[in-house]
Amino acid sequence: MQNVVISHQPLINRQNRILANRLNLHLMDGATPLDALRSLADDWPAGEKPVFVNCGGTPWDAAMLEWSAPSNATFELPGAVFVGDDAAALVSGLSSSQTPLCLMVDEHAGAALASGATFRFIGLDARRFPPARMKAVAAQMQSHGIGVAFNVPDRQAFQDCLDAGLNAAASWFFKESPGKQAKAVNPAQAQIVRIINLVRKNAELREIETALKQDVTLSYKLLRYINSAGFGLSCEIQSFRHAVTILGYEKLNKWLSLLLATASKDPMAQVQMHTALCRARLMEILGQGLVDKNEYDNLFITGAFSMLEVLLGVSMDKLLETMSLPETICDALLGRGGVYGPFLDLAIACEGEDGEAIAAQAGMLGLSAEAFNRAQIKALSFAEAVQI
Repeated sequence: MQNVVISHQPLINRQNRILANRLNLHLMDGATPLDALRSLADDWPAGEKPVFVNCGGTPWDAAMLEWSAPSNATFELPGAVFVGDDAAALVSGLSSSQTPLCLMVDEHAGAALASGATFRFIGLDARRFPPARMKAVAAQMQSHGIGVAFNVPDRQAFQDCLDAGLNAAASWFFKESPGKQAKAVNPAQAQIVRIINLVRKNAELREIETALKQDVTLSYKLLRYINSAGFGLSCEIQSFRHAVTILGYEKLNKWLSLLLATASKDPMAQVQMHTALCRARLMEILGQGLVDKNEYDNLFITGAFSMLEVLLGVSMDKLLETMSLPETICDALLGRGGVYGPFLDLAIACEGEDGEAIAAQAGMLGLSAEAFNRAQIKALSFAEAVQI
């Protein structure tokens, strides 16, 4: 497993919600997809939301069928695997496994559709299909499966995919801000910053409660986060005062950090928050054993705040001017420096396509590929469990 690292992408539908998650397997030095998938069996994301498995440029063969695929796993298969002497045996094996399939449209797509295999999804690479061609192909494929796009470069390309009749697209186009940056946070954001600062300064409980009551939705959102399955509490937190009693200020500060992202007006805010949660939890897990325990929450906050520039439309330096954050968090957010910088670098790297860069960054932190892959899957599961 030292030669397999994973990156991930969200698959976003017309309602700007995550329809599925996509795992990209980056294989090196003779590693096989089967090796990677078997090692993730104990940590595979639960639930009904599909998890697409992309083997990249590695040839797909029937050996993959030896994997006891979870019910929500979906294999991405190029049409080329349905051409050749082994095609009939492959179709038979796929039918027996009943694993949902996504046909990646290529020059052999016709042979794949005629093979007898059943496809739940039909995937088009946005780099290969300009909008007009994509619309024509999507229309032809409509009766064969749910149309989805991959490798979508920007928000306009995402809209082009939807206009072409596709139902969702996988990429990171939403990480770029759609408009000009504001000069300062708006009043709603400023109120949340005030509450975060009060908690960090260990202000009187009554003062914090008063600030929260000025916007009742904040208390509701905070309690919803804390009571999400991802938090794993054995009892339900019923009030802010109860949360302080159970968690204390330090732990509570971690969850207050999520409130700031809720002030976003970006249509992609939910997907952006999901990304921030993945980064936050991944950094928190990766830090275990590498930094002091009292810094785990700071790693989480660093990851959660790493998307604020996009979520709030305000430059990071302007945001940090208003907040009482430790220097270690600010160093990572402003220039990827300090103790937390390498963890943030790795969290962002696994949203990319360069497997060797991911492996190198993990290696710099002394992490095995297997440990990193498992942490990434756990982080995805955590983000799915938190009620955004």
